[in-house]
Amino acid sequence: MTKSTYTKMFKQLKRKPAKLEKLKKHNAPKKRTCGKGIKKCRRCGSNSGYIQKYDLKLCRKCFRDIATNIGFKKYS
Repeated sequence: MTKSTYTKMFKQLKRKPAKLEKLKKHNAPKKRTCGKGIKKCRRCGSNSGYIQKYDLKLCRKCFRDIATNIGFKKYS
């Protein structure tokens, strides 16, 4: 479904509130309880490169920025 047809559909259903609520109810995104979509970096909100070890809850990019401030040392 394209965006234009989606907006046309909402315009038509504004006059029919019961059908609009039913459409919103059945087409709403699923509430996630596990997986990649639920885990987000607490600093930037990114999903990729998530580190949850030691209760960090940061992506790898943010971890590199603040690792020395937290107390981690780079060995190499």
